[in-house]
Amino acid sequence: MTRTTQLSARDIMTSGVQCVGAHQSLMDAAKMMRDMNVGCLPICGDNNKLTGMITDRDIVVQCCAEGIDPATVQAGSLAGQLHWIDASATADDALAMMEQHQIKRLPVIDVEQGHQLCGMITEANLAKNLTDAQIAEFATRVYANA
Repeated sequence: MTRTTQLSARDIMTSGVQCVGAHQSLMDAAKMMRDMNVGCLPICGDNNKLTGMITDRDIVVQCCAEGIDPATVQAGSLAGQLHWIDASATADDALAMMEQHQIKRLPVIDVEQGHQLCGMITEANLAKNLTDAQIAEFATRVYANA
């Protein structure tokens, strides 16, 4: 497929992303999500580096639905597989990675600044910055096979 955008991941991301600490509880993560009105948080380790991602669905399905108290489980225990993109990569690369891995949120890392988390690309970012054709293809690739 031919892509047309020349934007970088940094151009389309949401900056100011906050991490939940790997040793913080799922209850803390849930409260952070509520307070920030988000459905997903990056998980950062003791060195403040990205170690994973956690969603509100992860907390509900893997903890609450199992009858486990979210105050007793560390966020890092649900980190899951991690996909990220360098801030200098193209928006096309970010879109391709999200499509390939069928993910709706992609952390953006500034490799030149010591691999620090600098933002997040979400479906809302895609909707604001990409063409209708690109958005339609993303939806088809991510949701049609889900």
